[in-house]
Formats: sequence, C-alpha cells, structure tokens
Amino acid sequence: MLYLAAAAIVAMAAPLAAQDTSFATMQQRGKLAMGVDQFTSVHKFDDLANGGRIELQRDRDDSVGVRAIRAHLDAIAKAFQSGDFSTPAFVHMQKVPGTAEMTRRRAVIRYSLTDLPRGGELRITTTDAKAVEAVHAFLAFQRGEHHAAGHDMHTP
Repeated sequence: MLYLAAAAIVAMAAPLAAQDTSFATMQQRGKLAMGVDQFTSVHKFDDLANGGRIELQRDRDDSVGVRAIRAHLDAIAKAFQSGDFSTPAFVHMQKVPGTAEMTRRRAVIRYSLTDLPRGGELRITTTDAKAVEAVHAFLAFQRGEHHAAGHDMHTP
C-alpha cells in the first residue's frame, strides 16, 4: 500500500519536475548512469553519525530495474572506494561537494551494500570526523539536487 502511495506521488510529480528542464536533463543523465528511469525510482540520502546511506529503489515491482540498481550501487561503491566520483560529477555536470575530501580520506571510509526489496542501499561508514563531514556535504547536495528525502543531521 505504501508503494502505491509513493507511486502516485511520483506519477503526479514527474510532469511538474519535467517542466524544470535542468532537473529533467539531470534526471536523463542519471538514467544513463544508473540504468533506471529516475522519475520512477526513489532516492533517499541519510546522514548518519558515522557517515551515511544512499537508498535507491524502484517505485514498483521491476526485477530488471532492481538488478540495474544493485549493479549501479556495486559499481559506485567500488569507484568511490578508489576515489573515483566521476559518476556523480557526470550526473550533476559539476564537481560534487564533499567528494574531494572523500577522495583524500578514502583509506578511512568503507562502503557496504545491502539489498532492499526494490533496489538497494549503499552504507558509507567512517570514524574520521573530517570524512564524516565530507560524506554529509555529499549527501546534502544529493538530497537537494535529486529533490530527495533523507535525514539531515544538521536540521532539528
């Protein structure tokens, strides 16, 4: 039932979001990078005390889309671990806040994947305070750019 409500909200929001051409263009680049339609997928970017998490799920049952999401999350986990943030730079057509510091501190940041029913989650963890700040900057940017939900540790 929750997925039906989310699907209805996404369906209503998609035409409005498509009117914003820069957002729609970013969504198209996201589809190229991630292999799934961004207007029918749900992003969530959460700050956590020891880093954060990225959740990406389809808004309906879609086994092909779920496999694409999981493959994408696996690929970005490996890229991020090596300090390669070219995918978010491509999607947003700019250097993404936090990524330079995440690259410098990649030795103290870990990325782990968990399957979710309609996609997956990438957990980003570290005990390094500067790395946590960088992860939070990265996730805050993502929340804003993707018009996405998520927990922001800097708001009450």
